Amino acid sequence: MSEIEDFANSVPGFYKKNGVDQLLLLAWFVEARRQKSCFDGAYMRQCFRDSGADAPDMSVYLPRLAAKKPPQLICEKGGYRLAATLRRDFDKRFNGDVTIRAITQTLAALPAQVPNIDERIFLNETLSCYRAGAFRAATVMAWNLAYDHLTKWAVSSPDRLDALNDGIKRKMQGKAVVVKGQEDLIALNERTVVDCCQVGGLIDKNQTEILQEKLKRRNAAAHPSKVVIGQHQIDDTISDLVTNVVLALR
Repeated sequence: MSEIEDFANSVPGFYKKNGVDQLLLLAWFVEARRQKSCFDGAYMRQCFRDSGADAPDMSVYLPRLAAKKPPQLICEKGGYRLAATLRRDFDKRFNGDVTIRAITQTLAALPAQVPNIDERIFLNETLSCYRAGAFRAATVMAWNLAYDHLTKWAVSSPDRLDALNDGIKRKMQGKAVVVKGQEDLIALNERTVVDCCQVGGLIDKNQTEILQEKLKRRNAAAHPSKVVIGQHQIDDTISDLVTNVVLALR
């Protein structure tokens, strides 16, 4: 089941509502959960298909909702967006639903489990981005937190440092890279460092796969692109990185 179909099923009576109400609800989902600044008729028709509902005639409905007094949609260059008042009403309604509250409470409990004060502060700032709906920023910050923790942990004991250098030597096939401290890892890209940690036995296969996957997501979030970072993705990113890296590597 797709994320947008999950949302539609979470709205009581969604499939019994008229086309206008469904359109406005899906428009809110597009703006709030998918972080799109505007949408057009073709995009919303696809949203209806993905949700499992029949789409109304967008060429009629979108201009009609923009022409209402007061307008429910605002027509801008490139498409439409929800009127500010309606957007705020939907924000209050859906950002307080049971599912989101439960997720937020779960994530909010994570900082108290992080013993390092600097990391705890950074995680709290990451969650502030999350609560504000800045999912791209939260994705980047969650990766930075986990990667910084991994590299500090890897060089913080002689045994781990030896294992890391052994992993580098084997992964890099004898290239002259010797790490004495965290700053030396700047010479290697992040994917290579993760791989070297696995080769050196510092992290297991599951942790490696988590880090590799979240690095790809960080890269997608950190640059302008058509990739959408939805709420389910950022929930997974934060909880996975904190639980399996920050809290697991001590």
